[in-house]
Amino acid sequence: MVFWPIRRPAALRKITVSEAWLVTVPLPASAAGGKPAVPYRTTVGSPAAICQPGIVTASQPNPASAARPNSRSSSFAPFGALSEWLPGERASHSLAASAPAPRRRTAMPISADRWYAEIESSTDILAGIVDGADLTIAVPTCPEWTLRQLATHVGRAHRWAGQITSTRSSEFIPFRQVPDGRIPDDPAKQAPWLRAGAARLVDAVRAADGDHVWTFNAQRPASFWARRMAHETAVHRADAELTVGRDPRIAADVAADGIDEWLGFLSAGAAAGGAAEDARLAAMPDGGVLHVHATDDGLPDGAGEWLVRRDGDRITVEHGHAKGDVVLRGPAGRVLLVLVRRLPADDPQVEVLGDPAVLTAWLAATPF
Repeated sequence: MVFWPIRRPAALRKITVSEAWLVTVPLPASAAGGKPAVPYRTTVGSPAAICQPGIVTASQPNPASAARPNSRSSSFAPFGALSEWLPGERASHSLAASAPAPRRRTAMPISADRWYAEIESSTDILAGIVDGADLTIAVPTCPEWTLRQLATHVGRAHRWAGQITSTRSSEFIPFRQVPDGRIPDDPAKQAPWLRAGAARLVDAVRAADGDHVWTFNAQRPASFWARRMAHETAVHRADAELTVGRDPRIAADVAADGIDEWLGFLSAGAAAGGAAEDARLAAMPDGGVLHVHATDDGLPDGAGEWLVRRDGDRITVEHGHAKGDVVLRGPAGRVLLVLVRRLPADDPQVEVLGDPAVLTAWLAATPF
């Protein structure tokens, strides 16, 4: 999975796929070696393949940016680096590399307590899967990860965000320097290790009580990490469930908030990957619109629909209902898992209406 230290493949990734729609997109130059970018192939809704063991290894910010708190290096390309979002706000996000567009505030549909609960419940499900399991089995949605590597990633991420928060850090903390960041070898200690990391994170964010800490490109309230880790954990819990043959379920309110986070700013970082050009621009025709619609009953008015639009050299995301070039609609949990490429776009619980090529290209340009 992808969420902070990103190392792009330095060679063509071969991915086994069943879907018919294939696209080739350029990747940015390798952060480690600066090698020329190479294409990789993916599909609408394929498990996509940016999850890889190398992502667990934190890369250091470059010397120029390391001296500046909250700056971003090419090798440390976290999602959200182009965002002006703050927890507690919804916005009409404009994610071009130039000056941000004005934002409009609306009420968040879920509370920080809901994020805490999701962190703990998803971790508990993951811990139950890990307990007594063969951790060498491959994770199909992250084909270069084993179940052990997936669990290590989640447990270390919780400790990393918890340390940033508990120390009120104003600077990046290298991922591998986090204490207790390795899952124990003793099988009896592995599930407790996961649960302890989640509890440590939740306790740290609660104690911070709105204090500002380091995030990807600005100091923000510590509740940023509750939201980020709630969705990080939910998606990786789904990875584990898919690995053992379960059908993952994410509550509608949590999933809608996850879609909002992903479309609103995480996908910009995923697309950019440290590159100067936003790959999403090539994924959509000028004036093109992707309409995402969560159909669950009970979502607050306006909270379940998004319009992703290309306007020249800008991608904007806003809530609303309008005709799009393509519509992705269905239960929020399924739509989220399609957008982050854990489920295929032909999942029977979702619908794709309109031009599927627009969705194909969008998914290829926004790996989770």
